[in-house]
Parts: sequence; structure tokens; C-alpha cells
Amino acid sequence: MTRLKAILIKEFIQMRRDSVTLIIMFLLPIFQLLVFGFAIHTDIRHQSTVVLDQSMTEESRDLLTSFTASQYFDINYVAQSIPEVNARVDSGDARVGIIIPPDLTSSLKHGHATPIQVIVDASDSTAASSAIASAEAIGQLKSREILLKKQSGLSEDSLRLYDMRVRAWYNPDFITVYYMLPGIMGIILTMTMVMITSMAIVRERERGTLEQLLITPLRTWELLLGKLLPYILVGYVQTTVSLLVGIGIFAIPLRGSILLLYGLTTLFIVASLTLGLVISTISRTQMQAMQMSFLIFMPSVLLSGFIFPREAMPKIFYYMSDLLPMTYYVEILRGIILRGNDIHVLYPQAAALLVLITLTFLLAMKKFSRTID
Repeated sequence: MTRLKAILIKEFIQMRRDSVTLIIMFLLPIFQLLVFGFAIHTDIRHQSTVVLDQSMTEESRDLLTSFTASQYFDINYVAQSIPEVNARVDSGDARVGIIIPPDLTSSLKHGHATPIQVIVDASDSTAASSAIASAEAIGQLKSREILLKKQSGLSEDSLRLYDMRVRAWYNPDFITVYYMLPGIMGIILTMTMVMITSMAIVRERERGTLEQLLITPLRTWELLLGKLLPYILVGYVQTTVSLLVGIGIFAIPLRGSILLLYGLTTLFIVASLTLGLVISTISRTQMQAMQMSFLIFMPSVLLSGFIFPREAMPKIFYYMSDLLPMTYYVEILRGIILRGNDIHVLYPQAAALLVLITLTFLLAMKKFSRTID
């Protein structure tokens, strides 16, 4: 019993000395609870919406007010033509497009059903399902209003009939694997790239080979870059295997440029690798490096929009997700694979990845220099 007590005391002393592990042990459960409690919602509200009102009448304004009042649609763009509506949805600026016909008032006065076209970006099936259900509910609500007004003896001129015709784009059959596979590709790359490089410097230090590298003529940036480049090839292999499985087995459509996909994947791989380098320069042991990598991995799954749309998250979590390379890569993959987007649409995501690469690589160099000193 005394020997067991001595071992227990020794372990608690070691845990207390390892302050980084101790902090992670207590902060990680709290962080996960906060994320699961606040950031995860399947009822997606405030979806960006583009409107083409060809009627410009009191009836059309009343209908748009109903959409806005539901809190499921935020009218951020007013289009002047149908191609402009299509372009907004194609680019991802808007998840929903609403087109009101020019003969709205005339149709209502004659008691005819008026088709209201609702275009929904179904590349994110969770958000699309929420938008479709809400649009259909608005149509039903307006129908109930018609019945009440008719029963109350109001004139037929006030009769309003709205036929919500929903068109789901990019994934009209709501095939789950189409929506999930691009995100899974990003998760695989994040997990392997961050974890591999997070242990790169720590492993050299633990093996005693870091000092041998430091006495060579290598500059800091050359050493860190040399740690990154071999794993870019590994990332290409993983990407190729994922695409072959997705296209060959699950029949995933590839509507965009394969060259653009690999080009922007390179940016994501490098961004993940540099993020792992930062962890490697901070960590003192490989165990700490793995624990810190997990701190990156969990938010990448939950906050990037891979499973739960970012629009449903509180602002603090939404802005936190801007710091994750995975956030931009999910948009890139779904844009190229499902929407067929080109670089003119995806350049904001590419620019964001370049900024993250620059900042994290400079931070890794600074931390590594301090480690040497």
C-alpha cells in the first residue's frame, strides 16, 4: 500500500509540473461543451437571400415582409435580373433566391395561383432543408390568411394565392454523401497534416538531433520549409485517393476544374502544415503536440461548416471559424465539386488561406528562434 501511495504521489507531481497538459485537460471539456451547446444548431436561420421583385407592388412587399419576419431569410441582395440572381447563388453570396413574377397583382385579383420561384443552394443539405421548409410554411400561412379573409366576407380582390415553387440546386436529391464527402476530405488532410508537422520539431528535440541541425548553415526559414515540403506530396496522395473513392464508388460529381482543385488544395495543405509547425515550436513533448493538435481538430470539425452551417452559430464562434483553414477549404471543395465554381468565385477563400499561411509561418519562425535562444 505504501509503494502504491508513492507511485500515486509521483504521478500527481508529474501532472502538476506539466502545466500545458493540465490546462488542456480542464479547458478541453469546457470548450467542447460550449461549442456543442451554443454553436451547433440544425434550425438554420438568417440565411443570405437575393430577391428579384418584378412586381414592385404592395402585394410583393407584403410577401417579402413575411419572408423576413420568419427570421429564416435575410434579404441582403436585390437583383435586377434573373441572371444576377443565379450569379449570387452560384457564387455562394446567397443561399436562397426569390423571384416574384411581374403579373403578381393581376393574378391575385383574378384569383389565380401565382408561382413564386424559390431557388435554394442544396450543396449544404441542412441549410437547404431548413430554407425549403420555411418557404413552404410561408406559402401555407398566406393560404390560411386567404381563407380567413374569404370567410370574413372580404372582396375577392383581396384574395392572395401564393404557389411556392422550390428549386434545389447542385444537390437536388439531397444525397448525403455529396454533402459530406468534401468535408471529410478536408478533415482527413487537417488531421494528418497538422498532427504530422506538430511533432516535427519536438521529435528532433527529443531525439537530440535538433542541435545537429542548428549547427548546419541552414537558416531558420530553410529548416522549417524543409520540414513542410515532403508532406505536401503526402497531401496530394491523400487528396487523389479521396477523389478516386468519391468519384469511383460514390459517384460524386466533379463539376469544376480538377487543376483548380489541386491548386487550392496545395494552399490548404500548406496552411495546415504551417499551423502544425506553430504547435511544434510551442510544445515541449510529442504528447503535448498531439494534445494541441486535437484542439485544432475538434473546432475544424464543428465550426468550419462541415457538418453544421456557420450561419446558425453565435457571432463569437462564427468569427473563431475564420481562423481555421478548414473553413475556407470546405467552401472551396463544395464550390468546385458541386457548383463548378472557378477562381473568380473562390479567390476570397484562396486569399484567406494565403494570409493564414503567411501569418502562421512567420509565427513559427519567431517561436522557433526563441526556442533556439
